[in-house]
Amino acid sequence: MADFALAVDIGGTKVEAALVTAEGVLVAESRARRPTGPDTTVGLLHAAVSDVVRDALPALPDGSMIVGAGIGSAGPVDLPTGTISPVNMPGAHGFAVVETVAELLAEGGVAGTPVILRHDGGALALAEAWKGATAGARASMSIVVSTGVGGGFVVGGRPMSGASGNAGHLGQTRAEAGGGLTLEEVASGPSSAAWARAQGWTGSTGEDLARDAAAGDRVARAAIERSAEAVGRALADAATLVDLEIIAIGGGFSRVSADYVELVAAAAGASAALPYSRATRIVRTALGDEGPLLGAAALVIAPARGTSDG
Repeated sequence: MADFALAVDIGGTKVEAALVTAEGVLVAESRARRPTGPDTTVGLLHAAVSDVVRDALPALPDGSMIVGAGIGSAGPVDLPTGTISPVNMPGAHGFAVVETVAELLAEGGVAGTPVILRHDGGALALAEAWKGATAGARASMSIVVSTGVGGGFVVGGRPMSGASGNAGHLGQTRAEAGGGLTLEEVASGPSSAAWARAQGWTGSTGEDLARDAAAGDRVARAAIERSAEAVGRALADAATLVDLEIIAIGGGFSRVSADYVELVAAAAGASAALPYSRATRIVRTALGDEGPLLGAAALVIAPARGTSDG
């Protein structure tokens, strides 16, 4: 009898669910997606999560069992209550996602299995440490630069969740002195596009920035470099604080230019104050858009089961 995990990924633009094998293989026919957005409410998010879970569960092969559900969500998360309050979905604050997923499992004939919640950056970091770019590292971080900016740590093979489960919210650290903008407000795709428009650029999206920068538009290129420099400075600080061996960067905006990761690495090297933090390697994530779901699954299936620090 084969074991599977139900994986749920909740982000600012979409909710996804899928079944994942104990070996870390995503069952393609189980994968389901629904859109979210800044106007998402508790009711809309409940409906979206319900839809994707109900779409995923019927793909469970005959004779197999679901050993639990892992949820990676935009945060902050509240582990004791099983609720989430995503920064980028204020109308969904307080959504009882653990209770909701447990009820959906029971509805599907799978009652009493564990449902484990972590923020999405932590789930991604766990995935990359299990099957991706940071596998085997003693201390690693994985981050996403996309609609938002977030990350998570894995140290000694264990995800570093912190006191409340929210360790790794890099995007909510200050990118500017004196209580100025957060890293997310400087470096994310929408923020970079907004900055470029303020400089006279006429595009509107990260995709437009990528196209125009490749065509030689100086403002579009400057917006990309501004994002990469801010991310690099933040990663140098993280490497100094946690003594990181490797950092993996993913997310849609990290692909805005072919050299984005290299730009981040150069900025981090220039900003890092100590030799060990300058030695931190910065690479691209290896798992692509499957990473968040694999990380959510890894919360409940071998070999990552039991590795969480709370």
